[in-house]
Amino acid sequence: MNNTTRINNSPSRQPKPRLKRRRNAVIRSDRTLPRTRRRPSKNLFDGFRRKLLFTSIEITALFIAAACATIVLLGHAANRFSGAGFFANMLPFTAGILILILITSIFLIGWWKLRQWLRLHSEYWILALSVALALQTMWFVTHDQFTMAYGHFRTLVGGKEEAGRVTIAHQVYAAYRRQDSAQLQKMLDRSRDYREAIEDASRIFRIDVHLLHGLAATESSFIPRTSSDGGRGLFQITRVPEAAINQARRYLGVEKIALDNHKHNAFVAAATFKHYLAEMNDDLFLGLLAYNIGPANGGLRFIMQQYGATDFTTIQPYLQTLPRDYPIRVLSYSLAFRLWHQEGKLLAYEEGSNAIRIQRIGIPGLHGGL
Repeated sequence: MNNTTRINNSPSRQPKPRLKRRRNAVIRSDRTLPRTRRRPSKNLFDGFRRKLLFTSIEITALFIAAACATIVLLGHAANRFSGAGFFANMLPFTAGILILILITSIFLIGWWKLRQWLRLHSEYWILALSVALALQTMWFVTHDQFTMAYGHFRTLVGGKEEAGRVTIAHQVYAAYRRQDSAQLQKMLDRSRDYREAIEDASRIFRIDVHLLHGLAATESSFIPRTSSDGGRGLFQITRVPEAAINQARRYLGVEKIALDNHKHNAFVAAATFKHYLAEMNDDLFLGLLAYNIGPANGGLRFIMQQYGATDFTTIQPYLQTLPRDYPIRVLSYSLAFRLWHQEGKLLAYEEGSNAIRIQRIGIPGLHGGL
């Protein structure tokens, strides 16, 4: 018994507790490892942000290129196949759209494969190529071919409304072309003395400054005077809505409007035009026509309701005794002022490619050129 007891109590039989402690120590150390791995490193976070930035730039560049290409192709197709014939016009145009979809799909597949190959070399190559594609497309936008295609695309999307706008816009370009350049230059020179007053009114009432210049040129040729029909000053103010007078008085900070004061005159004109433009639902041509007619014959809105007219094109035949060409004259002068300020000179419409260039600059007050 003593020998047995001695053997059981010998030091060689006591390794298990130590092994157990080591095992527990290993387990504890293993449990601490996931805690350190859950903390994202700063390099990983920076890499994710860089990748997100590069991907955003790539998508934006591809979208710009795709949008411009779509406008050009659809614009040319709309011009080439315009008409009401099914086999001669509608069917070829539909086929063109299907071909455009097919080309887009092939391009996206090819881009994806190219992208995978470029990633093996450097992620910067993808960024550089997409940005270069977008810049090349934006460079093409500045050329006359894109301007013409964009005009056809606007007509395609805008429908009847855009077609009417284009027709009237070409009347404006024709009126500008017929003007005597020497006389027009003299009027532009005279306008320098009133530029500050017109710019202040333009800024306060948020009206295109060249449009206000065109109004003044049409009304007084920048020779302020009191006319036989009661018109006074730079904008030949006659009867205006009371609300316009109150607005001008409030912005000028005066109790009484002095129409012989060029700044007062410009503010009243801008407030009056803004009033009629809102009355005509922001239709520029109708707003100008309403400004010129004023309250005569019940005002333009009453005249349109009387004849059932809905836009500038349909109201023109009924304006036998009223100046229906007034908006055309205002906008042709406005175009001259825009060209003078942007180009530093008047461009001859019929010389070289000036016609397309002028159309790209656009008529003041309208949303872009043709």
